[in-house]
Amino acid sequence: MPLVLSSATLKSIMNPGETPALPVLQPLPAMLIFPNGGRDGLFRVLSGWGDDTFDFVRHQVPRIVGVLIIAFILTRLLKIASRHLAELSNRHGLPSALRAQQLRTLSSVIYSVGVFVIMFLAALQILPLLGINMGPLLASAGIAGLAIGFGAQTLVRDFINGFFILVENQYDIGDTIKLATVQGTVEDMTLRRTVLRDDNGSVHTVPNGEIRIVTNLTRDWTQLPMHISVAYGADSDQVIKLLKEVGEEVANDPHFAEMIVAKPEVPGIERVSGSEVDYLLLVKTRPGSQYAVSRELRRRIKACFEKNHIEPGNPNRWYVVDAPKPS
Repeated sequence: MPLVLSSATLKSIMNPGETPALPVLQPLPAMLIFPNGGRDGLFRVLSGWGDDTFDFVRHQVPRIVGVLIIAFILTRLLKIASRHLAELSNRHGLPSALRAQQLRTLSSVIYSVGVFVIMFLAALQILPLLGINMGPLLASAGIAGLAIGFGAQTLVRDFINGFFILVENQYDIGDTIKLATVQGTVEDMTLRRTVLRDDNGSVHTVPNGEIRIVTNLTRDWTQLPMHISVAYGADSDQVIKLLKEVGEEVANDPHFAEMIVAKPEVPGIERVSGSEVDYLLLVKTRPGSQYAVSRELRRRIKACFEKNHIEPGNPNRWYVVDAPKPS
């Protein structure tokens, strides 16, 4: 049965230089038109394939190999950087074991995201060299990325802010901080949120994207200011001397020596009001130890003042309130 072809097809066959078809397919119509010359048509097909293969190996393969080599080098550099961050988490100077675990998690996240970005950029360079049109794919990816960006912009902001909180070590597990109008002790922290527990035992979950200002109340050391109220008639020099002695006793006590990071100071009189005088005692303690130290100081100050007959401020103060009027 004879094969019927259109004039446009015959024109493209007889003038292969004017058609956009791939060269590897140009000899194939000759086999269809001249079935008796099958051997010659097969030879032309193989010859066209050989020319295309040689052209591909000569021009495209070196580019593909170059892109793969650059991607491999960038991946190795990223691997070295993430490994260095993981080794940093094993050093003894870190505040807690959980902090070390967070650094290892952070290094893993950086490596995974970096490898994905490198492979994505390498694919954008290689696929066009293989004859794949990237236009529709990029357009679809752009629309999908725009929709996801609008829907998850809050989540992305949480992760980015949490990333910088971990990198900059703004606070750690066990720190007492104030952020987003709440204050408490940090019980857990991830890239997305921070969990605080306040003095009442309430748990607050704060998204990292909502954190603007961080006030760390227990970073490195805590300043413990104590105001001791004494009767106006007490000898100021004696009171200051007794307070210094009590501070030194607590600082030298084996149970509290590790909690106090500096020698207690007594600057002097802080306030004079009516029949009482307030003296200031300053103690620097380790984070979280200020409560135990303050209770011990109050106990010893009370016993010392009783032993030396130092009266407290306004011991006979009367509180007067308005009584309800009889009906």
